[in-house]
Amino acid sequence: MKHTNLINLFGAIIIVMMIAAPIKITAQEHPKEHPKEHPQDKAALNPETLAEEIEQYVNNESKLKGGYFLLYDEKSKTPLVLTLDKVHKDKLSKVGDDNYFACSDFKGTDGKNYDLDFFMKKSDSGLIVTELTVHKVNGAPRYTWFEEEGLWKRKEK
Repeated sequence: MKHTNLINLFGAIIIVMMIAAPIKITAQEHPKEHPKEHPQDKAALNPETLAEEIEQYVNNESKLKGGYFLLYDEKSKTPLVLTLDKVHKDKLSKVGDDNYFACSDFKGTDGKNYDLDFFMKKSDSGLIVTELTVHKVNGAPRYTWFEEEGLWKRKEK
């Protein structure tokens, strides 16, 4: 019976992923350093508001998908079934004009810990997720960050 439920869950994951609104999602790993606030613009949302936006986004997505946050990891070629552990309020930054970065920890049903980076853009209706990347799996980074001419960029490991 449990095997059938698992097959049904992964079937549902595939269907949801096929019809979900397009978000640029890439399977990458968490950097040693996160982007810092964009140096030219200090009028950023506060960390509490950014954390609340991420938590709300994850909660809304999870409600639609059986109580789990679902993400396809392109690097491992597997669907991830996740629950939010915490949003790092010390790793929330404005990284450009109306663009924000947030780092969050998740636990997978596969027993692994995942560090995901959310990239968001301010819109008339609030913040929208524009990119979601897997930074670390069980603490092992897939990329690092470096600053170039005032902008933060990723370097693949």
